[in-house]
Amino acid sequence: MISIGGGVFLACGDNRYWGAILFSVALLTICYLGLYLYTGKIGYLVEDHTKKNLATLGVGLLGNLAVTFPVGMLVRRAIPNLGQRAQEICQLKLEQSFGSTLVRAIFCGVLMYIAVEIFRSKKSPIGVLFGIPVFILAGFEHSIADIFYFGASGIASGKIASFEVAAVLGNSIGSVILPLLAVLGALGAKKKDPAPKNPETPAEEGKQNEG
Repeated sequence: MISIGGGVFLACGDNRYWGAILFSVALLTICYLGLYLYTGKIGYLVEDHTKKNLATLGVGLLGNLAVTFPVGMLVRRAIPNLGQRAQEICQLKLEQSFGSTLVRAIFCGVLMYIAVEIFRSKKSPIGVLFGIPVFILAGFEHSIADIFYFGASGIASGKIASFEVAAVLGNSIGSVILPLLAVLGALGAKKKDPAPKNPETPAEEGKQNEG
């Protein structure tokens, strides 16, 4: 689904606005059908940090990357003009520093968590419909979409691995920021406002009155 979203973005060419909006079909489908996307799951590591979930996240990430890259290669072979567009985009991406990619990916991670959480908690697609175009138009980096673009670009470079490490790390950090802040805020509130002591029971009060 991310490959389809990336494909329509590439097909829109210079019309980035339409491409960014139409890319939303990817996350909308993933949310409605309950499909597995690493960047939509990693934010919930804060509430479920069991070994089982960590293992699932690792397998999910590897699966997303391992499938999306060759799909990009297939798209390049079947639709050469999309491959040319992907090459132009990816050449610019590889010129970014590790730190720049990391920061861009962090912002993307924040938006991905917001989009998925609004869908889960409010049963609304509004977070997806705004969050996806915002991260694309702002130039933020989504690790799974990026690996599709690299597959479609035909570029063979060791810099791709370094770029993806920064993108995955940034997406992961960004996705857990808001849930972590929520947990820290709740802990802080408990310390400032401790639970009141249990009042004496009527039986206990009666004994005191008899005394």
